[in-house]
Amino acid sequence: MSEARSRIETDRLLERKAQLDSRIAADPALAERMRRLQAWQAQRLERTYADLRAGAVTAAAVGFFLSDLYGPQDFARRDTELTRAWGALRRTLPLSALEILILAIELEVLSEELDLAMAERLAPGPVTAASYARAYREVARPAARRRQIELILEVGGRLDRAVRIPLVGVALRAARTPARILGFGTMQDFIERGFGAFAGMPSAEPLLAAIREREIAFMKSQLGEAPGDAAAADGAV
Repeated sequence: MSEARSRIETDRLLERKAQLDSRIAADPALAERMRRLQAWQAQRLERTYADLRAGAVTAAAVGFFLSDLYGPQDFARRDTELTRAWGALRRTLPLSALEILILAIELEVLSEELDLAMAERLAPGPVTAASYARAYREVARPAARRRQIELILEVGGRLDRAVRIPLVGVALRAARTPARILGFGTMQDFIERGFGAFAGMPSAEPLLAAIREREIAFMKSQLGEAPGDAAAADGAV
């Protein structure tokens, strides 16, 4: 991805994010349903990946996946830093790290769009497996769901490749002090956590294959698709 295209894509993503945040902030009841929905999803992910989180080799990468890529926390500070510090970032961060950050923001925006669409269909009160599945089916958007899974896998795959390039690690360490001085330490921390999480694995392929299989299976169960449709979905991711 060229620098100009990266900047255009990032600006577009951050504009979408700002619009989503404004809609949520303007409706406290909707914001509360979003909070409950994302809390339910976080619990579902913890259950789905409990075995991998307990594994010595995969624990750090699963933790990064659950907290920094697909978790319920607010990434506003990271995104604000990206908007403000683009010029400095392109001079200090390796291009591979910058592209990972942009993909993570695309995942964040897409996830928030899907969550917002579901929250708008949820009744007030606790989220249950039944109410979640009903809202999921009403929103549907299978292509967007598959893109969401694709982004998770792409970020993981890029991290897995990047940690095996010695100069990328050197460049990241060199960028640490300038990042703090220039005021985008949150983004630097995000990238470093990702690299650190994947650096300890001989290969991320088994973990990414497990994520792919489990997330596609969950998507299909919520959409009410037959298990026999898995091959078609796999080919689309």
